[in-house]
Amino acid sequence: MKTFQAYRFALDLTVAQERAVLAHAGAARVAHNWALARLKAVMDQRGAERSYGVPDELLTPSLSWSLPALRKAWNAAKDNVAPWWPEVSKEAFNTGLDALARGLKNWADSRNGARAGRPVGFPRFKSRHRTTPSVRFTTGAIRVEPDRMHVVLPRLGRLKLHESARKLARRLEAGTARIMSATARRHGGRWRVAFTVEVERSEGVPARPCSVVGVDVGIKHLAVLSTGEFVDNPRHLTSAQQRLRALGRALSRKTGPDRRTGRRPSKRWERAAARLGRAHARVANLRRDGLHKLTTRLAATHGTVVVEDLNVTGMLANRRLARHIADAGFAEIRRQLAYKTSWNGGRLLTADRWYPSSKTCSGCGAVKTKLALHERTYQCQACGLVIDRDHNASLNLAALAAEFDSAGSGPVAARGADQKTRVRGQVAMKREPGTASAGQTGTVPPQGRTTDRALTRAH
Repeated sequence: MKTFQAYRFALDLTVAQERAVLAHAGAARVAHNWALARLKAVMDQRGAERSYGVPDELLTPSLSWSLPALRKAWNAAKDNVAPWWPEVSKEAFNTGLDALARGLKNWADSRNGARAGRPVGFPRFKSRHRTTPSVRFTTGAIRVEPDRMHVVLPRLGRLKLHESARKLARRLEAGTARIMSATARRHGGRWRVAFTVEVERSEGVPARPCSVVGVDVGIKHLAVLSTGEFVDNPRHLTSAQQRLRALGRALSRKTGPDRRTGRRPSKRWERAAARLGRAHARVANLRRDGLHKLTTRLAATHGTVVVEDLNVTGMLANRRLARHIADAGFAEIRRQLAYKTSWNGGRLLTADRWYPSSKTCSGCGAVKTKLALHERTYQCQACGLVIDRDHNASLNLAALAAEFDSAGSGPVAARGADQKTRVRGQVAMKREPGTASAGQTGTVPPQGRTTDRALTRAH
């Protein structure tokens, strides 16, 4: 199975090497801003001519914003715009032009309704002070050195890694990986290089191919599994909030930049801003590490993982919970499970956004009309089941796997609250290959597999 995978490593650059990488990132910014100014001038001119009543056939000719057209225009004007262009790699200019081409395409697709999600605005000019330095290489000498502690990039030469690249080197030596591109980027005060690699992966098999697990994400517990496991939420941002506030106050006492007067920041302000950036980067790294460990374990253990299609953007509108929701990373959990389950030979099933997993009783299937957010224990009035609210939701998600199998594919319970989960004893369970014939039905006790254990835990 061929797939694209990213390998990211931290760099230990010398002062001269960092200056060279910044020069490449600056070249990308110059090409981006030049092409954007050229396109914007033509678009404004055409708009002004239309306002004067000029016919469309007499308007100033429009410019194409595809990457080949932008690259051709840049090559024709680079001697006048950037006479220093031979000092950097051509890939630096291609980086800025490619970013502009993609931004314009996303803006046009969003206006035409071809792109889902939030409206995409028109691309803006990149500032040297506010833009994250980045440059991408797709051609030239891109390789990992035999010592696995150095990489070679075009025009930048041999760069030392902060950590060993043995995982990528082993695949390259075995012939099961091919480097497609390399991106150098500075984040949190540290330079990193990310390789986009085409990898030939062997077909994986989960440790428990027949296992079905429902995953209910939340704030109190990061994830509650239908197996009864409660994964604690580390709340990295909340833990670091005191230090972040102190660093923010220290930054506010320094002389910072002022765009109105053109005042440049002081050196102390720059050092304080770097400290605050490193603190935020540490929180992001801790969050990413924890989510990767959780999703890797789920994908490598269970054959079927069932999650909810949460409206994370809408949830962030709650001003009381927005910070905690963003810190948990609900969308990132689903994104990582999507590709990790395919790598490990499993499958990821998504419940409909309006499926009442928390309001439905996992024992008898009764659905409550209302369930307040502060009610953390689910009490069924029909069968008397008392169970943790999130555990009950995870059990309902796991039970949906049978309905996915019977329906073929796609989300189930599309009618939202009107859809009621059937009694567990009446659900047809599709067995995994090797245990029984495909489509064979099995009877599950009406009270569910873990009802007695859940009742004991609830009391």
